[in-house]
Amino acid sequence: MFPDRIAYGGDYNPEQWDESVWAEDVALMREAGVNVVTLGVFSWGRLQPDADTWDSGWLHRVVDLLHAGGIAVDMATPTASPPPWLGALHPEVLATDRDGVRMTHGSRNHFCPSSPAYRAASRDIARRLADEFAEHPAVVMWHVGNEYGQQCWCERCEDGFRGWLRERYGSLEALNRDWGTAFWSQHYSDWDHVSLPRRVPYLVNPAQYLDLKRFVSWQQLDCYRDQRDVLRPLVGEAPVTTNFMGFFDMVDYREFAGSVDVVADDHYGDPADPDQPHRTSLVHDLMRSLRHAPWLMMEQAMGAVNFREHNVPKTSAQRRLDVLRAVARGADGVLSFQWRASRAGSERFHSAMLPHAGTDSALHRDVRALGRELASLGDVVGSHARARVALVFDWESMWAQQEPSVPSRRLRTLPMLEAWYRPLWERGVAVDVVASTEDLSGYQLILLPAQHLLRDEAIAGLRRAVEAGTHVVMGPFSGVVDEHTTVRPGPFPAGLTDLLGAGCEQWWPLPESGVGVRSSLFGDARTMLWTEQLTVGDADVLARFDHPDLGAAIVRRENLTYVACDLPTDALDAVLADVLSRADVAADLGPLRETGGAEVVVRGPFTFVLNHQDHEVVLPLNHPVRDIATGRRLDDVVVVGPTDARILRKDA
Repeated sequence: MFPDRIAYGGDYNPEQWDESVWAEDVALMREAGVNVVTLGVFSWGRLQPDADTWDSGWLHRVVDLLHAGGIAVDMATPTASPPPWLGALHPEVLATDRDGVRMTHGSRNHFCPSSPAYRAASRDIARRLADEFAEHPAVVMWHVGNEYGQQCWCERCEDGFRGWLRERYGSLEALNRDWGTAFWSQHYSDWDHVSLPRRVPYLVNPAQYLDLKRFVSWQQLDCYRDQRDVLRPLVGEAPVTTNFMGFFDMVDYREFAGSVDVVADDHYGDPADPDQPHRTSLVHDLMRSLRHAPWLMMEQAMGAVNFREHNVPKTSAQRRLDVLRAVARGADGVLSFQWRASRAGSERFHSAMLPHAGTDSALHRDVRALGRELASLGDVVGSHARARVALVFDWESMWAQQEPSVPSRRLRTLPMLEAWYRPLWERGVAVDVVASTEDLSGYQLILLPAQHLLRDEAIAGLRRAVEAGTHVVMGPFSGVVDEHTTVRPGPFPAGLTDLLGAGCEQWWPLPESGVGVRSSLFGDARTMLWTEQLTVGDADVLARFDHPDLGAAIVRRENLTYVACDLPTDALDAVLADVLSRADVAADLGPLRETGGAEVVVRGPFTFVLNHQDHEVVLPLNHPVRDIATGRRLDDVVVVGPTDARILRKDA
């Protein structure tokens, strides 16, 4: 967004305020170090109060005020929330739920993604805005819609699903084959018989379930592209994007990432969650890895949110740590929702950069301090480096593993991903979160914590990696199904057992008491959820189950390791420490010799040290550094206070 400074600001909703407030807002933004705002996300009703009226004069005045104040604009198409008049004129604009009930106005994201009237009106408003603002010097980026994630169950969406399937499969013969419709007499003889799985008496066809997830994700992308393609010839080289939501279940952001000019994410970690720091870091690493490039934090909260049952606010320390973490992990900007707190509406208790208490408040003083601190980090902008460790995650594999007919609905992808990520995070090991089908040749270590679905090309890529000497570690229930959820010929992980020298012949979910795991290499532990019955050939057995029907728990042959259970934290930490050593992957700690339990991230010329603990850490230095906050030279050690952060730069 800016070549030499970090973007800092947030959503600005001037339509909620009297025009007399706007000049004050711009002045306060300047004092806070704000240099960009997202404008117009929910302004459709103000821009088009009815079908025959277009009123953009107020928006021109706002943009001119911002430009005069040196504040750039991320101009949004306000299409996430169509105004009531559009649904009144065209009822099909309103989405239908799974039970066939048409939704009403009064909230947001209430549109049907397939509605021609919605699509036409969205394209029209995108064109109008681009015609009027594309040449304005304040507008540096375009923002399409907001947090795509709408699912509609109407007949038009059903027709769209059929059309999508026809293009995907080409014939009913292929669909019947790949969906396995011989089971339960589901054979289709006419495309019109293929339906959305609204309500059924028992389990849905797993292949139909997975294709519906793919179709819904495609619908969101198609909606975005519809407006992007209107904007592109009008806005020239200005970047066009929309806001993602981390590991959001309804949209495959890896598919989406190729259609945005910059990855932008909304993330609201829970301040009350003690695991929030490493969970948030994982999300940030995902966003950076989607395009292997810097990204933008489009939304975060400066304090409390309003959508949880119990909304714990951020402390001053958490506020700063969250902002600096995003920058450390690749963000070229940190924006918040929102600039000025709303006095009315459903988000009136959501925190803002300018809270209800006004400028003389601890939160707003922190906002100004963060603006000053970020202004000193411009040299980090644009910097990015590939990691040596790849953590594999695919949306379609997560969807397939969450399908209800699996052996256990408790073994879930994201908890496994988070568990395997944490030991790397604690050690300061950089991680890319990648697709199984990517080119993995540049990595020294590839981790697949829960890769239930593997395509043929992914299996081939993993085989090439193993045969080339790359260390690969796979978690339980991996390599089980193909892209249609058809179980591959076993044993498992399918297509890799000859390289492993072992294979799973039966999955074994556990009773509540769990099962012991014994290992002279990693120590003894207890697995509480999942085990597998392995047959071992020439693999080395690194751990065994304490169960009469179960044998090997962890096996390895040369540089391929398989972990056939969920492991508690300490045991998993020992396993990953071992493979990091075997793969010769050391932490990149910049000038530091150790982390001391702090989160350490190196980006560009800076080393970020984020201490989440309630005690200070004293870290030895390899060479002198300069403390960015104080300007002081540090020769031997750096001291980081409780829940504090230090940013270091090698001293010239």
